[in-house]
Amino acid sequence: MEKQIINEATPRPTPVLGGNTSTGILKIIALVFMFIDHSGKMLFQNDVTLRVLGRIAFPIYCWCLVVGFCYTRSPLKYLLRILLVGVISQPLYMIALNHTWKDLNIFWTLFLALAALWGIRERWYLSHIWAPLLAILIAIETNANYGWRGVVLVLMLYAAREKRGAIAAVMVGMSLAWAGTSSAVRSLFGIDLSWLHNWRYQTITSAFMRMQTLMLLSLPFILWPMKKNVKMPIWLSYALYPLHLALLWGLEQIV
Repeated sequence: MEKQIINEATPRPTPVLGGNTSTGILKIIALVFMFIDHSGKMLFQNDVTLRVLGRIAFPIYCWCLVVGFCYTRSPLKYLLRILLVGVISQPLYMIALNHTWKDLNIFWTLFLALAALWGIRERWYLSHIWAPLLAILIAIETNANYGWRGVVLVLMLYAAREKRGAIAAVMVGMSLAWAGTSSAVRSLFGIDLSWLHNWRYQTITSAFMRMQTLMLLSLPFILWPMKKNVKMPIWLSYALYPLHLALLWGLEQIV
């Protein structure tokens, strides 16, 4: 039997993804909700409603990372862009959100997750085993935004990427796993919801009405297909993160 010859220059087959692949629009949506979140922290004294709406941003960025990885021609360049933006953004992250050098911004979390995905796909010397484990361990040892749970969320979304039901299940499971580490949400938009933590079915409602569990609000954006997309220069899509921090810091000084 003749051996099949595989040409390394042959492009990978187009991936079939179960979720929304209009990442240009998704990144804009995520940026808007991240701006709302950070506004709530910096300008409105940790307004609960604004912080809850901000929970929508991170899962969307995680899904965009998965989509980007599936379609990129150069994972190495993708990794280096993520790392570069993280390094550039760190001083602004510290100044605007009152962090230190020990508190790393979201791009470090995304960098670790992306490196793990690359190892899983390429299988260098069993890298599909040690790369995700190493990424999670590094995330545990470093104080990055969303930490090891953020890395695991990306890995789980990648594993579930082909089916909408699987993506939804991952989001529900991860949000509930996060519930115990976040505060209870007792009001939204001025509406008292404290009774949800005290009524007959409080075990269920209390679990879902927590700050981090409400990242489930991002699920419609991740799953709902969009016929159109917005294309923007790569540099602009990355520059928006440090720019929004600079803008909020400026507004905070004025206010």
